[in-house]
Amino acid sequence: MLPHLHGCSPGVLMAREMARRAVVLMNLGGPDSLAAVRPFLYNLFSDPAIIGLPALFRLPLAWLIAACRAAVARGIYAQLDGFSPLLANTQAQAQALEVELGAGYRCFIAMRYWHPLTAAAVAAVKAWHPDEIILLPLYPQFSTTTTASSLEAWRDEALRQDLGGKTRGIRSYPALSGLVTALAGLVAEALEVAAAEAGPVRLLFSAHGLPLKIVAAGDPYPSEIECTAAAVVEALARPGLDWRVCFQSRVGPLAWLGPSLDEELRRAGRDGVAVVVAPISFVSEHSETLVELDRDYRRLAEACGVPAYHRVPAVGTDRRFIAALAELVRGTEQPGQAAGAAAASAGPDS
Repeated sequence: MLPHLHGCSPGVLMAREMARRAVVLMNLGGPDSLAAVRPFLYNLFSDPAIIGLPALFRLPLAWLIAACRAAVARGIYAQLDGFSPLLANTQAQAQALEVELGAGYRCFIAMRYWHPLTAAAVAAVKAWHPDEIILLPLYPQFSTTTTASSLEAWRDEALRQDLGGKTRGIRSYPALSGLVTALAGLVAEALEVAAAEAGPVRLLFSAHGLPLKIVAAGDPYPSEIECTAAAVVEALARPGLDWRVCFQSRVGPLAWLGPSLDEELRRAGRDGVAVVVAPISFVSEHSETLVELDRDYRRLAEACGVPAYHRVPAVGTDRRFIAALAELVRGTEQPGQAAGAAAASAGPDS
């Protein structure tokens, strides 16, 4: 039995003894106003994981790239009411996950390139005094440019702010059961609609692109994207399904992963097949889905004579996805990683 303390009920005592676990949802971030677009871009391109040059060269180059791209980027965010919806969508995921996890867990958000930045998240977690910290990047597939950068930023900031304690990081989860099930359900609905509208349909799994030089350095991102796509196709259980993986959002003169979504839309136009585009590297809606996929690529598909174009929504707060994340946080679900990938620890006293 719990010892009786004056003025404290057994329920209060149990709550006090319950372990406190902070779950840190990590994401890219996005500008919260048109004025924030340029500094957001500077933060992005000044990251050594994005441009691998010494700071002496990288920082002036980041300033130049941000200056050159700011006008175009502001035009994109102007179509989204002047700001990125990524933070609001991540907050909704954090709230849903906190409810799913239940007592003893609290979710925090750490954005890599705009507020709330990692430093603010570390300070908030430190003030809460958790017994354990679980770092949960909202990137299902690992890349040095996303997951590794976010985890490294956390380690550096935790050290700077003297945030100790048990910390573990979730490396990736490309074939996480709930992610695959949620994607398969959303894809199946879109395939039915497209087939009824235009006949033969091709499923295009679209992921954010990556320069080939980063892949050549050993980045596992492409194999983990393939892992996700293959798992969804298996879950769909549709023999003869016409599907392929492609990549979007290419910028700059470097060679990038292919085939590109542009190329596949042109191919679909030549083949006379409708397309269902499923973003599998994004778990929430933002500019790459709401503007790039819903406007730019749709226009390209129409110009190329694609009979029908349907875009699958991001998994967002889909109950299946959130429940699987909760099990991943608790450690009762395997991450479903690509061959050769293993969970990695992050932070002090892991």
